[in-house]
Order: sequence, then C-alpha cells, then structure tokens
Amino acid sequence: MRIAVFPGSFDPITLGHYDIIERAAPLFDKLIIAIGQNSQKKYMFPLEKRMEFIKNSLAEFPNVEVDYFEGLTVDYCFNKNAQYIIRGLRNPADFEFEKAIAHTNRTLAHKKLETVFLLTSSGKSFISSSIVREIITHGGEYELLVPESVRVELAKK
Repeated sequence: MRIAVFPGSFDPITLGHYDIIERAAPLFDKLIIAIGQNSQKKYMFPLEKRMEFIKNSLAEFPNVEVDYFEGLTVDYCFNKNAQYIIRGLRNPADFEFEKAIAHTNRTLAHKKLETVFLLTSSGKSFISSSIVREIITHGGEYELLVPESVRVELAKK
C-alpha cells in the first residue's frame, strides 16, 4: 500500500493546500494530512478547528484522512507506515528550503522515505497560510483564498 503524508500547520487550510491535496490523492492508496503541533508556535486556530476545516474540505476524497502529530515528521511517517512525504512548491525559495528538509528526512529515514514535490497551480502559487491569517486579522477578503469550510465557519463569527 502506497501511503503518503502531507505535513503542515494548516493554520488555516488554503486553496493552495487544497490544490496539492486534490492532485496528490489519486497518486496514493492513502494520503494523510498531518497537522504538526509545535508547542513553541502560536496558532490562529486551535488544532480541533484546523482538523474540522480540513475534514470538511476533503470529504470528497475517500482515501484522505486527517491526523495530527508532535515531534519529527520522519517518526510520524514510520508510525503510519508511510513511504512518501508530500510537499507543495510555490516558488524557487520554497524549493531550496524544502530540498534541505527532504535530504535531511531521507537521511534520518535511512533512505526509506521519499519526498514528492508538487508544483502549486499557477493561479494559487501566491497563497500562504501566513498571508491568509494577516488578511483575516485585518478584515480583508480572505474568502478568495480558502476552501468553503473555512469561509462558512468564519462567516458565523
């Protein structure tokens, strides 16, 4: 069984994340969206809300599940029997950063874990969670950048 993990903070999930998930899901038997928890980081949305946003956004993908983890991504992948890590690339700077992490993960995993890079679709390559959080904080039109589940939930507030 080909199992892949797409790790991230997903604070919140964006249309850029959705684009990568939509394109990665058919490539694997199981795709785990793994929300990394870092006790040193301050999040806009609590873990439960981020999980809810993702689950509601991805209900149409039967082979996608949502989970969370603390610690090293490599250890999480081993615990889930995953052989692949999915990463989205928006620009050359992302590539340089992600390349170093991919090499490190492969070394730590003793070459039993591969990183698969997917280029974000051109119309979504400018979207990042940090930009979305900034727009939400300042009352801007974040609705253009997030899946419907996030729009619906935030409209209630």
